[in-house]
Amino acid sequence: MKTILILVLLIAVFFVVKRVLAGPSINASEAASRVAAGSAVLIDVREPDEWKNGVAEPALLCSFSNLRGARDQWKAVLEANRDKELIVYCASGARSGVAADMLRREGFRVVNAGGFGGWRSAGLPVRQP
Repeated sequence: MKTILILVLLIAVFFVVKRVLAGPSINASEAASRVAAGSAVLIDVREPDEWKNGVAEPALLCSFSNLRGARDQWKAVLEANRDKELIVYCASGARSGVAADMLRREGFRVVNAGGFGGWRSAGLPVRQP
């Protein structure tokens, strides 16, 4: 019984620490509002083969692998939007959390909007790239 309690406690601590390290996050509706107001840009950090299943209508497409690599997709986006909040999303929120952390360390204002499913579930507009 004591072992189970310790295991449950460790799992709970893991999820709390993971959430804290992920940085600020917002839901899809709030992301859409900020983008519509012009104070933020939405960036889909999924990989190109994932984009063919649809993307958020206002999203810029800059893959996570490109952020960690050559950054040719990212350079112009970052330069043009340095004064705006960057809102990133991926499929589940994991890669976008890492991307947000990377960009935040470089001085950008970034929040994680989680996964694309949240955008779809909120009934927000989707397009084919």
